Amino acid sequence: MKVLVIGSGGREHALCWKISQSQNVSKIYCAPGNGGTESIAENIDIKADEIDKLLKFAIENKIDLTVVGPEDPLCGGIVDEFERHNLKIFGPNKKCAQLEGSKDFSKKFMKKYGVPTAKYKSYTDYEEAISELEEFKLPLVIKADGLCAGKGVIICNSKEEAKDTIKEILNDKCFGDEGNKIVIEEFLEGIEASLLCFVTNGKIIPLESAKDYKKIYENDLGPNTGGVGCFSPSPLFTEEVKSKIQKNVIEKILNGFKEEDLDFKGILFIGFMILDGQPKVLEFNVRFGDPETEVVLPRLKSDIVDLFLKTIDGSLEESDLVWDDKSCVTVVLTSAGYPGSYKKGLEINIDSLDSSIILFHNGTKYEDNKLLTNGGRVLSVTRLGETIDIARDNIYKNIEKVKFEGAYYRKDITKDI
Repeated sequence: MKVLVIGSGGREHALCWKISQSQNVSKIYCAPGNGGTESIAENIDIKADEIDKLLKFAIENKIDLTVVGPEDPLCGGIVDEFERHNLKIFGPNKKCAQLEGSKDFSKKFMKKYGVPTAKYKSYTDYEEAISELEEFKLPLVIKADGLCAGKGVIICNSKEEAKDTIKEILNDKCFGDEGNKIVIEEFLEGIEASLLCFVTNGKIIPLESAKDYKKIYENDLGPNTGGVGCFSPSPLFTEEVKSKIQKNVIEKILNGFKEEDLDFKGILFIGFMILDGQPKVLEFNVRFGDPETEVVLPRLKSDIVDLFLKTIDGSLEESDLVWDDKSCVTVVLTSAGYPGSYKKGLEINIDSLDSSIILFHNGTKYEDNKLLTNGGRVLSVTRLGETIDIARDNIYKNIEKVKFEGAYYRKDITKDI
């Protein structure tokens, strides 16, 4: 089989890495890929949102399976286009991708079908949003409706901050048309947790759980990032909590899919806030999370290509997913200044790492035979271990062997459990 993976981050490197282990695969392409995917796939100079070019490439190169990493092409309808040309593609169609593409759509879906989530209201008018701020306690959360490259969620600790944020999004158009509508919602206390699920043919089959770290600085301080560390499994997912999620979340989502005629095939990422054993849904994503993918896929023993194909044809069963009992941890090396402005093109030097370390590339590229930084999140230093402590300790012994100017990483990943 020839497989095309779409995207350029750590998630896509992890997907290529796992796909390369399938005996059914003879060739992997990654568009556009990065410095890490280059060692296991042929990088193709096509951006993830260039759907027409990707379709043309898939047809001309007789691609047997396409796997979509990021949300933009999914929300742009890449699955619909590929299916129109009878090409196998893993991911939800445009209608289902609204669950991530529009926060208003996803909140309405949750409310309509009784999925526990934060109190919210949507607005398109600045004056109306300002006048109803008193209905929300502080802190509160303001979200631009669209994707906004993952930057459209702001936690406001004062009414003045909230007013400024509403003005910036609705009036000043800081997120362009992605911010034509906003969602204001209550701030949920608790601990975040992530659950990736395969969805197909009226079934939602959870993968192993994970917990990521969003804040840039230790002790969960500083601005939010795309995730700078992660581990699996999460101890929050006790049998009691999993039972509540099945009954109060998954069954209600499935009912909603049926009622709304949402033929979802692919990955549904459910972001939770869990307080006192009670899970509430923060958000839906319609693709593999990052950095969750980097800690969940190393624990997967099953052939991931088989799982993709069975998801597409509707035959996937829970028994098809076989897991390693080991834990997995990843710590992300970031560029100085991230998640704000940062330099690109800095040379990366890597000394000999322990054979147990898996190094996933997030934002790298090769130029003149040199490995260079090419993003805010640069590398995910990853390891399986008999325990989380073993995996973490070995990562921190090795992470200093990866060097580039201004390299930064949190030193407290998993220390809070």
